[in-house]
Amino acid sequence: MKNHVAGTFRSLRSFNFRLWTAGSLVSNVGTWMQRVAQDWLVLTQLTHHDASALGIVMGLQFAPQLLFLPWTGSAADRLNQRKLLMLTQASMGVLALALGALTVAGIVRLWHVYVFAFLSGSAAALDAPVRQTFVAEMVGDADLSNAVALNSTSFNAAQMIGPAVAGLLIAKVGIGWAFLLNGFSFGAVLLSMSFFRLTELHASARAHRTTAGFLKGFRYVWREPDLRAILIMLFLIGTFGLNTPIFIATMAVNVFHSDARGFGLLSSIMAVGTLSGALFAAGRKRPSLASLSIGAGVFGLGCTLAALAPGYWWFAAALAVSGAAVLTFTNGTNSIMQLSTEPSMRGRVMALRVGIALGGMTIGAPIVGWVANHFGPRWSLAVGAGAGFTAALVAVYILARRRELRFASS
Repeated sequence: MKNHVAGTFRSLRSFNFRLWTAGSLVSNVGTWMQRVAQDWLVLTQLTHHDASALGIVMGLQFAPQLLFLPWTGSAADRLNQRKLLMLTQASMGVLALALGALTVAGIVRLWHVYVFAFLSGSAAALDAPVRQTFVAEMVGDADLSNAVALNSTSFNAAQMIGPAVAGLLIAKVGIGWAFLLNGFSFGAVLLSMSFFRLTELHASARAHRTTAGFLKGFRYVWREPDLRAILIMLFLIGTFGLNTPIFIATMAVNVFHSDARGFGLLSSIMAVGTLSGALFAAGRKRPSLASLSIGAGVFGLGCTLAALAPGYWWFAAALAVSGAAVLTFTNGTNSIMQLSTEPSMRGRVMALRVGIALGGMTIGAPIVGWVANHFGPRWSLAVGAGAGFTAALVAVYILARRRELRFASS
């Protein structure tokens, strides 16, 4: 048991990764506060429970993941990752402070949220592939899977705290303060990175500048059947399944008639599931396509249970199941794709992964919001369930084909 626990937290032996984890935890709490506050602002103050408007906000927030895909991965492969991360984190902090100031002043409008969603999404599009590949520089390839899982553990531990705090803040002092506190929270990451021991970083090979960098990364992934299957699975779940803000907000407001605290609590409860999935992934060896299939299938089951939930607490329990499953799935895709890719290509491959998974929301979020408006929130969850089950079948098909080829060659 002791050895298992030590194995679960082994990447924390790195001084730089310990600093990064501490700073990220503070910042992630702020990020989750802003996510809940932004959804509540759009759904209850700037519109009359309009899920389509919420879908547009999500679409704009994740559109840059696709729009800037040819450049974000190349930047991660070519530029100094630590300095680039400090720039993107500072930019997101400033944007959060600006939106908070507008909200506290009482002059925020829906179009302001649209603009800030796109701008913060643009910074996040550059930040995501750098942040994911920078993990390898902090801990090396040997502990990469563990560090990826612990990063998710930090993110989802913050999800238990951030939404609950946001709900209390909204109820007591107003929505704008959640944005302001998120803006200040980015200072924790910047401070932690300023104290890094640069000599202990595992510098990866830098890619050469080339106009065909993105296409080279795409071809690199597409010629591998397993990686190609993972991209298809990520597209399905990212486009139609990861719209949890819409699922939770519309169910909380329109079905269970919750207040801001009840809404925030649902996000925190889902985090219990995602945190469990992250800790499970941290203690596990290298994931496989079979484990991705299981994760996608259980996610589909969780969405089905959530759609059928007769009451608030049944819905909350189903969210915990979905959270654990989707975290197992997304962490697995991260580890497999990084460890299957040569270091000089990782930035482009991870940008492609993030672009497919999150950029798909640009398409899916408005559709899921429209379904929630016209057919009800439960049917929007049915869309997510279908995406999970279809993604699981993609992996089952690839595994079956591999088995057929093995038998044919023997």
